Amino acid sequence: MRLIQSIPSPKAEPFKLWLASVGADRIEETIDPELTIDRALVTYLKKGYSREWINQRLQAIQVRKELTDEWQDRGVEQGKEYAILTDEISKAWSGMTTRQYKTLKGLKKFEENKAVAISGGEAAGEARAAVEKRTGKPVITSKNAMDFSRVISNVIEESNK
Repeated sequence: MRLIQSIPSPKAEPFKLWLASVGADRIEETIDPELTIDRALVTYLKKGYSREWINQRLQAIQVRKELTDEWQDRGVEQGKEYAILTDEISKAWSGMTTRQYKTLKGLKKFEENKAVAISGGEAAGEARAAVEKRTGKPVITSKNAMDFSRVISNVIEESNK
């Protein structure tokens, strides 16, 4: 957001407003998590999924959450231990490991996504360094999310004037 704010261009204004809107939406979703579910429903409908499929997907998410809550209550640590247990569940119901199932479905591999994420992060880092060099001020500060939400609110208020 700070990088975009620093660009003095009329062409950047729509992007700034969009970022402010998305930020405000996410803040609202932290206040009322049901809004996140509503957004997911709309997104799935736009993608052409049936209501039946959407309901099954939401139920699967709920079941997964209950399962991971149970694992957490039993002292299972997130990360590798969750992955191992998930793999065992996948083998039990499908006869395939999670990786084999993803390959069968043609789902992207993590390493491919990781390379793209690293490349994007490096580009953002270069942009951050350039802004810091040009302004002489650090982009990364100790300000927290509450400070950020005030910035978003101010941007939205300014855009509505």
